[in-house]
Amino acid sequence: MRAEVYFDVLCPWCYIGKRRLTAALRGAPGTELLWRSRELDPEGSSVPGPTAAEVISAHQPDRAQAAARVARIQALGAAEGLTLNLDKARPVNSFDAHRLVQLAASCGLADQVLERLMHGYHTEGRNIADPDVLETLATEAGLDPAQTDKLLHSDAFADTVRADERRADERGIRGVPTLVVQTGIRASAIQDVATLTRLLRGER
Repeated sequence: MRAEVYFDVLCPWCYIGKRRLTAALRGAPGTELLWRSRELDPEGSSVPGPTAAEVISAHQPDRAQAAARVARIQALGAAEGLTLNLDKARPVNSFDAHRLVQLAASCGLADQVLERLMHGYHTEGRNIADPDVLETLATEAGLDPAQTDKLLHSDAFADTVRADERRADERGIRGVPTLVVQTGIRASAIQDVATLTRLLRGER
């Protein structure tokens, strides 16, 4: 069985979903999980600006609701063993990070590199638009530094990222993380582990 997950490194829900999917895969042996690129903000700057918590606050009607939303995301992350420092993470352009994940996928290291990128961004507050940061994180995840350096000084895998995003548009996928199973099932990837396990088995 093949399953695709549309994601963005910047999305804390994607990090939560990744942890739940990892657990769900144990109950769906033989499932091939493919990570598909979907930028939340293709026009985002490579220069860090407001924190993720501040961005959330800007879209909430009052301060109390914003604080409650941040707290809920952090609590759900903690339940999966994640430390989501929304007051440290600063959204930036994620295009190169997506290219890096696609390179990692070609080397069988997509899960490891994506995990390190997400931890670097959401927990450590690293700038994942910075080529030096990307090279460091990728190397720590096991990717060949020479391959990463070559990627970051070229447009390699840019077409792969854009093809994923075109396919997402064709499928009507706007939000992340979105799970698409080979059987045609499409669903949010932040559901509980038992539900995700059934979906990965092709069961509704």
